[in-house]
Amino acid sequence: MTTRPYVLLSAAMSVDGYLDDASDQRLLLSSAADFDRVDEVRAEADAILIGAATLRGDNPRLLVNSEERRAARVARGLPAHPLKVTVTASGDVSAGLRFWHHGGEKLVFTVDAALGKVRAALGGLADVVSTGPGLDWGKVLDELGRRGVRRLMVEGGGTLHTQLMAQDLADEVQLAVAPLLVGQPDARKFLGAADYPGGPAARMRLLEARAVGDTVLLRYAPKERA
Repeated sequence: MTTRPYVLLSAAMSVDGYLDDASDQRLLLSSAADFDRVDEVRAEADAILIGAATLRGDNPRLLVNSEERRAARVARGLPAHPLKVTVTASGDVSAGLRFWHHGGEKLVFTVDAALGKVRAALGGLADVVSTGPGLDWGKVLDELGRRGVRRLMVEGGGTLHTQLMAQDLADEVQLAVAPLLVGQPDARKFLGAADYPGGPAARMRLLEARAVGDTVLLRYAPKERA
């Protein structure tokens, strides 16, 4: 039986729960110290996953930035950068995004109806896999486990975080809370409305709380609810 990866959700949010503001420019929520912490978490991961909406909106490279951390990965027999993964049900991906042209291997999960569209758009830039008629997170995690991914870091966006939390598939949440207030109803939030396991009264176990620069890191174990 395939072992699914340990799923870690990572996000920086404002005090009022937003991942960004509603402007065309990305709002930087993390402090310099927290960006470095995230880089360390990336270096410990076997794969990093983001949604296609985040891919289009932020146009990230999604790399391990520290040369020392890349070298340490290589010394352990790993590629310098984790596998980069995205998911798209619509198939709306562009080959011009930076994600495809930096780092090592890339993998796309999509649905049957968009499989041909994604492969045509990307050519040989990524391996493309369908999970069937709809996006099936169980199949996503099974396939990542089959490929040797033991630790999966999910960097958003809010739709992915919401789906994984609602389906009780997240093993850990790491939230960097920034001392900012966004207050814009059209801005993206960390989590949306969903039928979360255990209901509103179920309390997750706190793993850690500490200051990182001017942000506060909160680590929770979502599956350990009481």
